[in-house]
Amino acid sequence: MSTPSAGIAIDGLSRRFGEHVALAPLSLTIRAGELVGLLGPNGSGKSTLLRMLVGLVRPSAGSARIAGVPLAGDGLAVRRVATFAPGEIALYGEWSAHAQLDWLLRGRERAAFPRARAIAERLGLPLRAAVRSYSHGMKRQLLLAAALAPDVPVRLLDEPTEGLDPTKRGEVLALLREDRATGRTLLLSSHHLGEVDAACTRLLFLSTGRCIADEDARSLEQRAASLLRLRFPSDAQRISDALARVGLSAARTWQAPGEDGHTWVSCRLEGSDPRPAFARLSATDLPAPSAVQHGRLSLTELYHELYGVEGV
Repeated sequence: MSTPSAGIAIDGLSRRFGEHVALAPLSLTIRAGELVGLLGPNGSGKSTLLRMLVGLVRPSAGSARIAGVPLAGDGLAVRRVATFAPGEIALYGEWSAHAQLDWLLRGRERAAFPRARAIAERLGLPLRAAVRSYSHGMKRQLLLAAALAPDVPVRLLDEPTEGLDPTKRGEVLALLREDRATGRTLLLSSHHLGEVDAACTRLLFLSTGRCIADEDARSLEQRAASLLRLRFPSDAQRISDALARVGLSAARTWQAPGEDGHTWVSCRLEGSDPRPAFARLSATDLPAPSAVQHGRLSLTELYHELYGVEGV
C-alpha cells in the first residue's frame, strides 16, 4: 500500500470567503505511511483544509495531489483514492445502521462492506438498530467505520473522536494505528492533545488559517530541550523584571488553575544545558522555584507555548 506517491502534496493551497482568510497559502508534503495530526482551536482552518483536499470546498488558489492524483473540479478522482470522514454528522435516522453503511460505501469495492461491518461490530455498534437510536458518538463511529473500510491509500478524518468517551477514543486510535501499519497515509484533525500525542507521527498546528508549527518527535524533543519552565511563589511582573536584570528572557508567564499566588515562567535557553540559567537565577532576589520542568515537553505544554491557552 505504501508507495512514494501514496502521500499528500500541497502547494500554495488557500481559501478565502470574501475578506475572511479561512486558510492562508499552505505548502507541505505528507509522506506515505504517516499518521499526521492537524491541531488548532476552532476556526483555525482544520476542517476547511480537509474539505478542500477531497473537493468539497474549492481552493481560492494553489494545488494539491492526493496519492498522486491532482485535486481538480469536484474532487471525484481524488475520492477514488482517499476516504473522508466529515466532522458534520448527516445520516438517515429511519434507516438501520446496516443499510446506512451500505449507502455510505456505494461505489466502493465489494469487500469494503464486510470490512466496515467488522469495524462497526468491533466498536460495539448494533447494526440492526435504527440510526435515530444511536447517540452522537455512535453515529461518529459509524462514519469512521465507513471511512476505514475501503482499500485506498489515503484517509482524511475530521475530528474522528469528537463526542467519544475516553475508552472509545482509545479503541478508535488503536484502529487508526493499525490502519497506518498497513502503509496507509492518515491526516486527522483534533483538539484532543493527549490522543494525538499518543497516536500521531507528526503534528501540524494551525492558527487563524495559518500553519504556525510542523513538529515531529525529534523536533519536539529539541524544542523541549531549549525551554526551561519554572514556578515561583511570586507575581509575574516581579519575576519578569528579576530575570531581565540577569539577562534571562521570560518568554511567557501564566498562572495555572488552582495555583493562586504562584506564577509559571517559560525561559528559552541558549542551547539545551539549563545550568547557566540556574547560575543567573541565583543572582536574583527571587525565592527558590517551587517546581522545575525541563527536557520533556508534553503536547499540552506545546499547545500552551504556541497558542497561549491550555489544550484539552
